[in-house]
Amino acid sequence: MIVGAVCMSHSPLMERNRAEPETEVRFNAALEKAQKFAAELEPDLTVVFHPDHVNGFFYKLLPAFCVGIEAQSVGDFGTVAGKLDIPQNRAMDCAEHVLAEGVDTAISYRMEVDHGAVQPVELLSAERSLARMIPIFINCAIAPRPGFARVRALGEAVGKWAASCPERILIIGSGGLSHDPPIPSLDTAPPPVRQRLIEGGAMGHDQRMTRQNSVVGEGAKIVDGTSKLLPLNPEWDNMLLDAFKAGNTSVLDDMSDADLTATGGRGGHEVRAWAAALAALGPDYTSDVLFYETIGEWLTGMGIMTARPA
Repeated sequence: MIVGAVCMSHSPLMERNRAEPETEVRFNAALEKAQKFAAELEPDLTVVFHPDHVNGFFYKLLPAFCVGIEAQSVGDFGTVAGKLDIPQNRAMDCAEHVLAEGVDTAISYRMEVDHGAVQPVELLSAERSLARMIPIFINCAIAPRPGFARVRALGEAVGKWAASCPERILIIGSGGLSHDPPIPSLDTAPPPVRQRLIEGGAMGHDQRMTRQNSVVGEGAKIVDGTSKLLPLNPEWDNMLLDAFKAGNTSVLDDMSDADLTATGGRGGHEVRAWAAALAALGPDYTSDVLFYETIGEWLTGMGIMTARPA
């Protein structure tokens, strides 16, 4: 059975760029509420809809969706590295059910996930471990991306499966809201970077530190107004939060990818994870927005929403 859902932004910069003290106090208070919410539901299993930041999925072969049967965390930005605790029989059963519902998903016995999948689980596990999980990747970073109708169909299929399970299942939607992270582009990347974007492969320590430091630096630039990235967009973020709270997960169906990028930034596409998570609850869920602020130091519009099925 599904006991509830938490949708939240992730940011690799929380522990590296300090936000204004009052902002951090408000965020941490909301996070504590989300932690209590998750713990009080007493989940046995967590399903995480998440993006990837070209750390585990690459241009060589890029599915729209992928269910992790076995997976490793790459441990970027201070998240815990290593094998995830995935019940393989449950994960395969989930994938088979999704396919039977007419939604094409890949599976992986060698999935690699980054902070986009792991950070929310770590942050929400303060009072009860949520580490027994099934990661479900949604391609949000690289065009062509799945449309929102297909994302909702994925969420609905996972929701039907979860509703039939004996475990108490918590759904997490990780990503968004508006942000424009400096993800390298295949069209403009120098040859070594382009090669890795296509072929993948383990990133060396120096490579990872260079990439992470460039992201950290962008947070400071956004605050002082020197960043060339798209600005955060609180109007768009609040429109989405209002729509999701009202049960409208189809709010972005008619928005083109190009318009979404121009409005919410390249990272704005990660709201697909929220749409899938909320769709899994069914049409009559109830929800609360615990937090929303634009936090330039963290490079994103930070939001936290909790929800329960009808």
